[in-house]
Amino acid sequence: MATDASARPGLGLDEQLCFALYAASRAVRARYRPLLDELGLTYPQYLVLLVLWGEGATSVHGLGERLRLDSGTLSPVLKRLEAAGLVVRRRGVPDERSVEVSLTHAGTALRRRAERVPPQIAVATGLDGEESRRLIAELEALTERLARAR
Repeated sequence: MATDASARPGLGLDEQLCFALYAASRAVRARYRPLLDELGLTYPQYLVLLVLWGEGATSVHGLGERLRLDSGTLSPVLKRLEAAGLVVRRRGVPDERSVEVSLTHAGTALRRRAERVPPQIAVATGLDGEESRRLIAELEALTERLARAR
């Protein structure tokens, strides 16, 4: 099946999917920034805590997979969270190469304050629950298609 050349995106900035995603990501992170500043967190730290609040203690490897981050990016984030007293890292007993990350009491307590963030972001986006779920599903599907296209 031949494709019409005019249907393909050109080199205009406004025709680039990457730019639309980049601009949206920057706008979302900018909206999160003041809310997370109130919690004393950066955006990557918030993401780590979301995983731990939702799934409990997990390995550094598991966190990296869940967040799609390599250990070089994740390690400094964990180090800062540990220094802030929000998480602890422990070497595995049977396998010392494995490191488990878990919440401290302070990390668990911070969840209560963080529960105010998602509703404020929802208001800022103007998306209702169904629209938000649909957009998340579309972005997850896009991520998977791109990962498979390697």
